[in-house]
Amino acid sequence: MDKMKWSSIFAELVLLLVKSVYYIGESIYYMFVPLPEKSLADDIVLITGTGHGIGKCLAMQFADVSAKVVCVDINEKSNAETVKEINSKWKGKAFAYTCDVSTLEKVRELGERVKSEVGTVTILVNNAGIMPCKPLEAHDEATIRKIFDINVFAHLWMLDTFLPGMKALNKGHLVFLSSMAGIIGLKNLVPYCASKFAVRGLAEAIMDECRGDGFTNLNFTSIFPYMVDTGLCKKPIIRFPSLLPLVTPESTAREIISAVRRNLFEHSIPSPLLAINNIFRCYPYKMAMDFKDFMGGGVDAHDD
Repeated sequence: MDKMKWSSIFAELVLLLVKSVYYIGESIYYMFVPLPEKSLADDIVLITGTGHGIGKCLAMQFADVSAKVVCVDINEKSNAETVKEINSKWKGKAFAYTCDVSTLEKVRELGERVKSEVGTVTILVNNAGIMPCKPLEAHDEATIRKIFDINVFAHLWMLDTFLPGMKALNKGHLVFLSSMAGIIGLKNLVPYCASKFAVRGLAEAIMDECRGDGFTNLNFTSIFPYMVDTGLCKKPIIRFPSLLPLVTPESTAREIISAVRRNLFEHSIPSPLLAINNIFRCYPYKMAMDFKDFMGGGVDAHDD
């Protein structure tokens, strides 16, 4: 019996090694040959924070690739303007909903309305977020709680509401807007960094849970943008602006949609940043910190 057990374990190890070599080769291959992009023509895409910035650009560009777009924002006026702009180009493609996504009850009410009025959401983009930039001691309790209510708990409430519909269809795509500040800790962004690190962990955990439960047709994409010129970051620190300039909301949205269409699990904007971070995590911590200091980057403290 013990001999059979060890034989089984050895066979599993050999299979694991073969798969690992295959996955490495596959990854190298797709560095040179782009993954094909799937069609989104039959999808209903719900995006939070569509009143401005990345969210608005995502709504416009998802509509451009023939998806129906459910626009959700706490600001009714700016959200209505986004939907009006979309429907002036693609009639009947966009639907406006006003919702405070940090409140579970309101998100559940939103879910019931969207399902009855538009249909089952098949792509969920958790984009809404806030980014106060100041030292930790300058944050009050209310601000820190608000950061986590919007940047973290809203993700959980949206999953609680819209993931069951995707599971019923065994089809869907969950998109999590984290940040490079969810990969690297930065001065003047302590609560924000904590919230974005949490989003990364949330995305990995829900992916593993769904995979373990057999929902193999659900896809997950975590996005890690560098500083995006949306107005949230009023005093960016950039040592080499020609190398790492502020990223525009339009280009960020294009990259996100491309990552979704290629079913990428993680994607940084610009794309090399995640790989560079992964490489330096293998080296001594002090070396990584010295490289970070050399490159510069971050934010100065400022009032909201």
